Amino acid sequence: MPCSPAEISSLFLFEKLTPEQLGRLCGEGGVEAFEPGPVYTEGEPATCFYVMLEGTVVLYRRVGGDDVEVSRTSQRGVYAGAMQAYLGDRVPQLYTNSMRVTEPTRFFVLPAESFAAVMREWFPMAAHLLEGLFFGSKNTQRAIGQRERLLALGSLSAGLTHELNNPAAAAVRATATLRERVAKMRHKLSVIAGGGYDPQALTRLIEIQERTAELVAKAQVLSPLEASDREDALGDWLDDHGIQEGWRIAPTFVQAGLDVDWLEQVADTVAATDTDMLPGAIGWLNYTVETELLMDEIDDSTNRISRLVDAAKQYSQLDRAPFRVVDVHELLDSTLLMLSGKIGRRIEVVKDYDRTLPEVPAYPAELNQVWTNLVDNAVFAINSAGGEGTLTVRTAREGDRLLVEFRDTGPGVPPEVRGRIFDPFFTTKPVGEGTGLGLDISWRIVVNKHHGGLHVESVPGDTRFQVLLPLTAPEPDAETDTDDPPSDPTSDPPSDPAEETV
Repeated sequence: MPCSPAEISSLFLFEKLTPEQLGRLCGEGGVEAFEPGPVYTEGEPATCFYVMLEGTVVLYRRVGGDDVEVSRTSQRGVYAGAMQAYLGDRVPQLYTNSMRVTEPTRFFVLPAESFAAVMREWFPMAAHLLEGLFFGSKNTQRAIGQRERLLALGSLSAGLTHELNNPAAAAVRATATLRERVAKMRHKLSVIAGGGYDPQALTRLIEIQERTAELVAKAQVLSPLEASDREDALGDWLDDHGIQEGWRIAPTFVQAGLDVDWLEQVADTVAATDTDMLPGAIGWLNYTVETELLMDEIDDSTNRISRLVDAAKQYSQLDRAPFRVVDVHELLDSTLLMLSGKIGRRIEVVKDYDRTLPEVPAYPAELNQVWTNLVDNAVFAINSAGGEGTLTVRTAREGDRLLVEFRDTGPGVPPEVRGRIFDPFFTTKPVGEGTGLGLDISWRIVVNKHHGGLHVESVPGDTRFQVLLPLTAPEPDAETDTDDPPSDPTSDPPSDPAEETV
């Protein structure tokens, strides 16, 4: 269609150009009309720069098996296409999204080579500034990203060390006490052996010891009130039967699940042979109970250490394939465990998992980085609102995608900044506490690498970051890498014409 210099000069993009420049644009470009349907497709070579004259345009991206709308507008002058042509072959010249029109629409279309040439000739300083901004931001992002990962690693290492210290210290303490109790058992055994007791009585005592050890393994946890009542009853029984320091022995027996009926059985068994044997038998059994409880404590402590090490391996994905089918719940659990020190005890963590969800093909180490960033933001939000609140991690199925939602009770994301939170270097944290790359990195991992979606819904007291992952994914390394900042599909088009880039 004919290109009118007067018409294109009415667009904010070209309103400052001279008549000669407008004439060159019309000479090298042209006006094209499109009926409702696609204009270009994401991933194709970026051959043209499009400026809308009239109509309605929609930009969208392919996410898994779905087309996700990024932006929709009818404002004249919005542009899309080969916007980075002036960078030449230093970056891949591909369309980073798809464009279609919903009604008969006219565009001024300029070949990418012409757009690059006029940018370098007419605006050399601007082209240099844009180049510096483009590559400088990439280098800065890479450097700060490495620094941020180092800081995150240091924080995780400190948290892991703290978490490992508690069970390790408990195991060391229990081992020392166990050594002391075993020594006392040997002494008590020598006393019993030298006491001239009947062999049958010793046999029965050993049988009682075996049954006692079995009871310890099956002991139920009592409420504080129930435990106190049972301690009083056992203490009274021990005092009535002349057992010294019954107040010290009773809590150990209660912890092991023993009661007065059990003591009566011991007394009846011992009394059948020698009534003087009862205090020694009770002392011997007390050491048995203490030994079993200490071994249980050591077993629990070492198991906790083992779980922490497993969680660290799961989190870091050591010795794992970079791309594989994973259970997101395992990734979430390992991340929450690794960050438990940072989360603290004042924040309640609620896991609302749908365990029937299938495994998904993914890059697990990078998903753990996403979970870390989202949990870290939620913890910061809750702490900024007083330090007490709830972090809810929910999984569910939404069509052919898996949803992972992080919900916090913080103050929320203000509407005026909600459309910018995924932009590189944008942060609402105080200076020195945030680089503004956490959500940008998360967006790129989820959207670019996993072909998923990352959205936010926020009101005061209820902020939800939602990650959508396809249940089936393309082959690994088939992601697209774009340096265009993500657009919030729920936000209104910007009002500033200089920002009216589709």
